[in-house]
Amino acid sequence: MRQAYIVSYDVSDPKRLRRVFKTLRGYGDHLQLSVFRCELTHRELVELRTKLDAHLHHLEDQVLFVDIGPAEGRAREAITSLGRDYTHPERHAVVIG
Repeated sequence: MRQAYIVSYDVSDPKRLRRVFKTLRGYGDHLQLSVFRCELTHRELVELRTKLDAHLHHLEDQVLFVDIGPAEGRAREAITSLGRDYTHPERHAVVIG
């Protein structure tokens, strides 16, 4: 079962910042400057946390994970916006043959 997470980061070094951004880009949708929405299984969550942990300086950087619920349940409606509308990205399977 996939859970939806809001992942936000504050990384002080530009080199580490790029690594964190590139890692998260492989797991979710970039919403704003340092914010991603990720739909993850428990295994993917552990994998992502492990990868991010390797890039961080633990006394200077921070990554926050906010569990907003099952990906197919309440999480689809958990994000609201002011100003420009938030649209939930549609996922499509891509078959490469």
